[in-house]
Amino acid sequence: MSGVLARILFYPTLAYNVVLGKISSRRWFNRVDQTVILGALPFRSMTDELVQSENVRGVITMNEEYETKYFCNSVEEWKNAGVEQIRLSTVDLTGVPSLEHIHKGVEFALKHREQGNSVYIHCKAGRSRSATLAAAYLIRIHCWSPEKACNMLAAIRPHVLIRSAQLDMLHKYHQKVCGSEPDCV
Repeated sequence: MSGVLARILFYPTLAYNVVLGKISSRRWFNRVDQTVILGALPFRSMTDELVQSENVRGVITMNEEYETKYFCNSVEEWKNAGVEQIRLSTVDLTGVPSLEHIHKGVEFALKHREQGNSVYIHCKAGRSRSATLAAAYLIRIHCWSPEKACNMLAAIRPHVLIRSAQLDMLHKYHQKVCGSEPDCV
């Protein structure tokens, strides 16, 4: 049922995000570090800015296909712009990225980090699904606690919203990649 609700609410909530981006101080995307940019849907009109100004060579799409079909580049369009894209489909509103998707996304970001490239991690609004993956990336490179990673993201992008189920998945990820190492406070 949550998938159906997400589909019904997609366009109204996308419109809400676009309007909010125009009338508030909320930015469409924010740079997390030299590699990761966390943001909302990368509209086709943003391609040149992301590639040329932000050095984006990787895109991690946390959306389901219907969410990106009309407004965003396809895999082929990204490829033609010199950008590698992976899709880690996660249902909007209530979805939690799987541990498998988190591992795959973080490895993708780390590969691009080693190459000196930027990676644009996005969902519809850049608040929950994509923020969960960006937090996992921070956990992996710093061995931070999930809470510290989420707080760091919220300091950069104040409207980030990591729900309890997503935080639980980040705790599982932290245990897998950091084990019993203490948080690097």
